[in-house]
Amino acid sequence: MLLDLTGVALEGRLYPFTAQVAAGQVVHLVGPNGAGKSSLLAAIAGLIACEGDVHFAGRALGDWPGAALAPQRGYLAQQQIPPGLMPVWHYLQMHAQPQSTEPAAMLLPLAKALQLDEKLARPLTQLSGGEWQRVRLAAVLLQVSQPQGKLLLLDEPLTGLDIAQQAAFDRLLPGLTEKGISIIMSSHDMNHSLRYADCVWLMRPGEHAIKGRPHEVLTPDHLSALYKVPFQRLDVNGQAILTTLC
Repeated sequence: MLLDLTGVALEGRLYPFTAQVAAGQVVHLVGPNGAGKSSLLAAIAGLIACEGDVHFAGRALGDWPGAALAPQRGYLAQQQIPPGLMPVWHYLQMHAQPQSTEPAAMLLPLAKALQLDEKLARPLTQLSGGEWQRVRLAAVLLQVSQPQGKLLLLDEPLTGLDIAQQAAFDRLLPGLTEKGISIIMSSHDMNHSLRYADCVWLMRPGEHAIKGRPHEVLTPDHLSALYKVPFQRLDVNGQAILTTLC
C-alpha cells in the first residue's frame, strides 16, 4: 500500500480520518468548505503537524528527509503567489528532473498540452489567474514525473481553468497513473468526480468521512444530508449526472 492514514486529525479543522491509497489510484476529496479537505492534503504532504499516523511508501512520513520526499511527492496548494519576475520556462525548469540533460524533452510537450507554449517567455507576474494556475500544474506534474515520483496531491486544481483546459488536464493524468503514481485531489465538481475518480472521500465537518466508489458515495441521499440542498441523479446518454432541485 502506497499511503496509509490512521486517525489523522487537526483539532477544529479535520475530524479523525483513516484510509489507504494504492499505487496508481485516483482519489477525489469532496465536501463543503471547512470540511477539512485542504488540511488533510497538507497533512499528507507533511507540511503541517497533525495527530495520528501517516505512512508513505512503507515509512512514517516524519522519517522522510525533505530532499528525499520532494521527488516522490508533489503538492499543489490551493493558492500561491508568483515568486518574482522569472519567466515561465525558468520556473518550470526548476521543477524538471535535475538529472536530465534535456529537461525540455518533457517540459515543452507538457507546456503545449496545457496551452502554455506561447507563454514560456512571459514573467510570472504578468500571467492571468488561469495562466498561473496552469503553470503551477505543469510544475507539479514535472516534479512528480521524475523516476521516483509516487504521489500527486492537488488542492482544487481545476480552479481558473476553462472547459478546454480542464479536458487537457484530465488527458494528462492517465499517463501518470499508468506509471503507478497515485493522485489525491480536492474538488467541488461532483460530476467530474463521478467520471474520473476511482474512489471518493466525502468529507463531513465533525463526522467521519464516507469513503468508497464514486457512485456509492456521491448519492442524492448523502449529498442532500450534507449540503442541506435536495439533489437528484439523472442518466444522460448512459452517463450519471448530479444536479440540485433548487
